[in-house]
Order: sequence, then structure tokens, then C-alpha cells
Amino acid sequence: MTKKLTPYKDSKLTKKKQVEQMFDTISEDYDGLNRVISFGIDTSWRKKVIKLVSSTTPKTALDIATGTGDLAISMAEAGIPSVTGLDLSEGMLSIGRKKIAQKNLTDKIEMVQGDSEALPFSDNSFDAITVAFGIRNFETLENGLAEILRVLKPGGIFVILETSVPTKTPYKQGYKLYTKYILPSIGRIFSKDKVAYQYLSDSAAIFPYGKKLNNILQKIGFTNVEHKPQTLGVATIYSASKA
Repeated sequence: MTKKLTPYKDSKLTKKKQVEQMFDTISEDYDGLNRVISFGIDTSWRKKVIKLVSSTTPKTALDIATGTGDLAISMAEAGIPSVTGLDLSEGMLSIGRKKIAQKNLTDKIEMVQGDSEALPFSDNSFDAITVAFGIRNFETLENGLAEILRVLKPGGIFVILETSVPTKTPYKQGYKLYTKYILPSIGRIFSKDKVAYQYLSDSAAIFPYGKKLNNILQKIGFTNVEHKPQTLGVATIYSASKA
């Protein structure tokens, strides 16, 4: 089990409800701040995810913690016929729906408000499932992964894009300095929620990555589990399948 960290330490709400509240609050700032905070490198990571997913020629795809729909849109643009984006935050989804409409993709993408730990889909529903920068927000990681395994079709691909911590000097020290001091400061200055980016930074620091997350995926029942660090290890792409 992973250590549980919540956005609002004094709140009596569950982590799930706190995450929903946090993303509703920062939804209007989210896309712009993400580009600034990641220096735009996150777009190249997402392209690699799309290439990995597309290589399996899926007909149906689910993007969990879809936020404002960037990855869901990219999958539809890559030729996947049916894409579903799921998120706790209606605020994020509403912005995503506007982006989808502007790109004339409403016939290919459905945005659904829902819980990653109680997915509103039948067993073996999707050829491909993705989670980009959202898996660390699951209230109980193992429950969410078990649900993903349930709705993934046998032979289907599951891809995670998530932050990780560089292990080599001096990148490790530079990363810690950036995430501990600079990232939260940017969030406090430009975001409506003054603690949101502190939580996002702290949650990245304690989340299991690399072989630790591989082990959890294998324990849940995923097969062919692999991980590939990105940009000196500040993010990692994981891929797995269902037997």
C-alpha cells in the first residue's frame, strides 16, 4: 500500500473528494500552468504514449484522469475510432468538452465523470487504457489498478505516464530543489488554489516509481510490465498488458 497524502490536510473529506474539489478549482489554470511548469516537455512525453498505444491499433480506448482531455484528443486524432475520457472533476471535463467541440471530435470522444476505483464500464471493455499524471491521485492505488485490469480486454495495452524522481547526481538534487521550492511557488502565484501545486509536488515525491510500480502492477495481475524513464528520469512511461 502506498502512503496516503491529501491536498487539504485539515479537510475531513476523503482524498477522492478533495482531489475532485482541487481540480474543479484549478481547472481554468491547469493547461497553461502545466506547460509553464514542465517547460512544455510534457507534450513530447504524451506523443510517446500515443505512439505506444497506436502501435496496437486499438478500436476503443479509455483515458482515466483525463483532465481537460489532451490525451483523449490526441488518441482520437491518431485514428482511434472510439475514445472515452473519465475524470472526477466536472470542472476539468467541461473545459475538455469545449476543446473537443472546437476540434469537431464530439463523435469520437465521450467525456464521463466517474471514479477510477469504481469504473462505470463492463469487464473487458477497452483495447487500450491510459493514465497521464493522474494515477498518484488515486485514493487507493491498488483498487484503481484492479479496476483498470477488469475493464481492459485480454491482450489490451495499459500505459501510464507519471512523474518520477531522477536517481543520478546532479539531476536528483536539481529536481528536488525545483519541486520543493519553485513549482509550489509558481502555483501559489498563478493558481486560484494556493495549496494545489504543493500537493501535486509532494505527491510526486512519495509515489512509487520505476521497479516499485512495476512490482505493484505485476501483483495486481498485469503482464509484460515495462518502464522507460523520460528526460533524465523526471517522468516515466509504463506499459503493461492483460493476459
